Amino acid sequence: MADNCCAAACGSTENLNRPEWRRALWIALFANGTMFLVEMVAGVVAGSRSLQADALDFFGDAANYAVSLGVAGMAIGWRARTALIKGMTIFGFALGVLGWAIWGLIAGSDPEPIAMSAVGALALLVNLSVAVMLFRFRSGDANMQSVWVCSRNDAINNVVVIGAGVAVMFTGSGLPDLLAAFIMAAIGLHGGWQIISQARRELGATRASA
Repeated sequence: MADNCCAAACGSTENLNRPEWRRALWIALFANGTMFLVEMVAGVVAGSRSLQADALDFFGDAANYAVSLGVAGMAIGWRARTALIKGMTIFGFALGVLGWAIWGLIAGSDPEPIAMSAVGALALLVNLSVAVMLFRFRSGDANMQSVWVCSRNDAINNVVVIGAGVAVMFTGSGLPDLLAAFIMAAIGLHGGWQIISQARRELGATRASA
């Protein structure tokens, strides 16, 4: 992922409001909203902390895609402010997942491994499709980068959930499920901070030019 926003993408609201970008966001919004419901129900039924954590991530991403649709045609300053809020939201969700995983260590965890792996595989298929669709938008401004970071992190999270399900199956322990939740929290913290840093740089550049 590029650390700096490309001049063409950052300087033109027309480019960021083009039909293919908005269409990709609508598809990503629908896919993430649907998977939030599927994973939350499956996570509760299976008793899996990592599935519930991933479901919350899907919810946060769906909200981020909705916000991105709303600011797609706005000036760079407004897009950067929105990206800053989204980065803080992702960071906050990651802290929540971290706390949930810590509570699991205290209260114990006994998840259903087959459900974890099966639902994780479905989520991976959805996220890979969305990530491939959004790949060409990954080097735009902070707002576009935040959308790509969401999709990339989700695909990584799903691989972690599937691996945790297999580990739970072979070890008979719920610790791999909790470990997966900790890994997902770390990925979210890193991704959120990455978006926040990029948005702050863009806001600084906007103030300097003003």
